[in-house]
Amino acid sequence: MKRINAVNIAYIYLRLSNEDQRQGESGSITNQRKILEDYCTRNNIVIAREFADDDWSGGNFNRPGFQSMIKALKSDGRVNMVITKDLSRLGRDMSESSYYAERYFPEHGIRYIAVYDNFDSEEENFLAPFQFAINDVYLRDSSKKIKTALHTMMDRGEYCFRAPYGYEKDPHDNHKLLPNPETAPVVKRIFRMAVQGFSTWAIAEALTRDGIFPPLKYRVYEIEGMDSGNAEAMSDEWNNTTVKRILKNPVYLGHTMLGKSKKVSPKSEVKRSVPQDEWRITMNTHEPLVSREEFDCAARYLGKRRADYEKHEHVRKSIFGGIAYCSCCGAPMCSSGTVYNGEREKYWYLTCQNIPKRSKKPCPNGARIKYDVLQRAVCEELNDLIHLSGEEKREITQEAMRIAGDTGSQKARQKRMTEIEQRQKAIDSLLMKIYEDMYTGRLQEDTAQRMTEKYQQESSTLSSEYAELQECQRTADDTKAAYDEFFALTEQFSDVDKLTPEILSTFIDRIEVEPKVYPPGVKVYARSKIPYEQTIHIYYKFIGERPGTISSKPA
Repeated sequence: MKRINAVNIAYIYLRLSNEDQRQGESGSITNQRKILEDYCTRNNIVIAREFADDDWSGGNFNRPGFQSMIKALKSDGRVNMVITKDLSRLGRDMSESSYYAERYFPEHGIRYIAVYDNFDSEEENFLAPFQFAINDVYLRDSSKKIKTALHTMMDRGEYCFRAPYGYEKDPHDNHKLLPNPETAPVVKRIFRMAVQGFSTWAIAEALTRDGIFPPLKYRVYEIEGMDSGNAEAMSDEWNNTTVKRILKNPVYLGHTMLGKSKKVSPKSEVKRSVPQDEWRITMNTHEPLVSREEFDCAARYLGKRRADYEKHEHVRKSIFGGIAYCSCCGAPMCSSGTVYNGEREKYWYLTCQNIPKRSKKPCPNGARIKYDVLQRAVCEELNDLIHLSGEEKREITQEAMRIAGDTGSQKARQKRMTEIEQRQKAIDSLLMKIYEDMYTGRLQEDTAQRMTEKYQQESSTLSSEYAELQECQRTADDTKAAYDEFFALTEQFSDVDKLTPEILSTFIDRIEVEPKVYPPGVKVYARSKIPYEQTIHIYYKFIGERPGTISSKPA
């Protein structure tokens, strides 16, 4: 939808990457700014705001400056233009750059101009596909050169990434590691405690108790120089996963091990693991913090504890791991209970992880539920969904669509959107007439200004309403697609006799268990037979939580 504005008001966007810096001053942020300011001056364009991303690749559209600009465009209806020096400043990814330049900006009433490439989204741009393609080729070529340079440094044993916890970069050689005088003793302590038989949880608790910053907080607070407000957002607590990663990392033996993961493509931020035989390993590149004997001993203890835990038959292995959570505090539900007279299932519970008194963050009203009760309730709910008729599934889908788009029917929404489009065109004509009358002297300037503001306010209100109607329509369509996809899953099963991890992961994202609710005024004792109700919330794949909840009553 076209934005209404008496004058052209623009955001200018500037971007520079490491590769672009090789162009020297001609490609600098300062030079880009001067070019755009001169262009706007010559063409009577008002610059409302500048957005910039310095040292950001054109293949990444999650740049902070760019995303801030997109967010600002959504909230500032005055701005009707975005201007860059050339198309490569917008980005070098062919599909993303084309999307924003030729679809996103025009669809949101924004005129996009790339000065040096003579690109104007309101005109025919026959050469644009070739320009986008050239920028994309440049991105791929730059990525290949950078990757080759990194591999060469890796093969020489040069450490070309951030120094791991316990080390710092040599001030005289940025590709070599030196022990960090503050964190190296912490790493040595972790290995020493592991060799003495302490568990990773016990090590983590000891480090937290002594007020030692965990790796992430140390990096933010001590190395990156961020202010204390940002550092406060980082956790002060160590966890067993962090301790395990340190104990398993061969870098502390003095070896450089790089190339363990790589991006799936030059345009993606997603990484995947690389087979171990393809890692770049160089031995004895820096001072070790632990001996081979300590490293191997710690590894044996880690493996032994896990093996000892898993080999016992009495260990209960819950299928709800990573799925069931306490609704009160959000903590995972863990296996608990006793084995009495050989009966394991009868006394098997799932309990909020934060119920025990030793928990660092005790849950004030943690949930606890019998394992078989939860299994039975979830199984019954799944079978109810599987056994729905085609007509019942359509009715459920239609009701969900109605709830998702409760501003009215699709026909009524479309009618109102057409009315808004017609009124916006009328406002366009009225504003043009006002400006013609003002410039010819038939209308006083202050009167024209008041009338313009009035119509601009109406236009802004209509634009907001139009956007809400569009979103409502999209929400209803998305809801239908989600329910269709979920019910397609149910067609794969005729009945669920027994829950398995595979069935749970197919249908369910998350289960939240509420505490038991007893009759008012009743005093509850341990092992009492007092009736209670307990609510379970099931969040399904694609569709989330269905209306209503499941109440679990004692058998």
